Amino acid sequence: MPNGKQDITDSKGSSDRFTALEETQRATLNILEDFDEEKAKLKSLQQATMNLLEDMNEERNNFQLIQKATINLLEDMNEERNKSAETQNALMNILDDIEVERTKAEQANKQLEATNKELESFSYSVSHDLRAPLRAISGFAEAVSEDYADKLDDNGKRYLELIADNANKMGQLIDDLLSFSRLGRQEIIKSQIDMKRLANSVFEELMQQTDGRKIKFIITDIQPVFGDKSMIQQVLINLLSNAVKFTSNRKEAVIEFGSISGSCSTTYYVKDNGVGFDMRYVDKLFGVFQRLHALTEFEGTGVGLALVSRIISRHGGRVWAQGKINEGATFYFELPKGEIKDER
Repeated sequence: MPNGKQDITDSKGSSDRFTALEETQRATLNILEDFDEEKAKLKSLQQATMNLLEDMNEERNNFQLIQKATINLLEDMNEERNKSAETQNALMNILDDIEVERTKAEQANKQLEATNKELESFSYSVSHDLRAPLRAISGFAEAVSEDYADKLDDNGKRYLELIADNANKMGQLIDDLLSFSRLGRQEIIKSQIDMKRLANSVFEELMQQTDGRKIKFIITDIQPVFGDKSMIQQVLINLLSNAVKFTSNRKEAVIEFGSISGSCSTTYYVKDNGVGFDMRYVDKLFGVFQRLHALTEFEGTGVGLALVSRIISRHGGRVWAQGKINEGATFYFELPKGEIKDER
């Protein structure tokens, strides 16, 4: 017969062991759950650490790139600084050369100015000194013609006429040379000039010397100019008288005076339908005593255009011409707008 007390005791012991086992299992599961949680946290921490290390590595690479770029920039800056220094040295050398050339040019201009003054003085003296013997020649030729006319044959009278004519031509040459010489010393007195009125006045005076020739004078609206009125008047006299002279063999002469306005200067021109000239010799037109036509065709000394060139040059301008044989010629002169500097 079983012992009832013993059975109860054993049953209670088994129950306690089972309960203890469950608690142990539960504790073990809790521990495992905590371990898994800690493991997950550790894994997250490990991943975060890896990410941080990667970020640090990327930042380090970026820093190295920035450092390298900075070094390259500093090297470029140093190279540019060296180039700038070389450029500055080259510029200083150029400026030194310019200063040397400017000094040479100033010295050359001074020498040229002194030479021109000497030539002007020489021309004036020679021209002035030639007047006395020339007057003597003319006077004696006239005296012989008056006092001994009845004793001279036709050849003798013709010789006296040639002497008188050439003395007059020589006198005109001297007068023109004196005018050319004085022009270099004459002071420019500036004023506003009505070019249209001045040209009309000059042409009217010239027409009084043409013996009723038929000349058509065309003049448009002309720009005014700032300069020496007496000098500019001489320019118009010389150019318009040339146009009148070289159209003398035309049945109807046509002379035109006009202007072309530019931004900084005005170009004036005198155009005619006269005999014209060969452009191969255009460079000779404005020289002293230069002629493109024989005296037997057209009278003159060859100084008029030289005077024009000198006057315009002193006004800071320039002159030029275009022409064609038997088809007329056009003479241009350009003058700056506003006040004019005396270009001696």
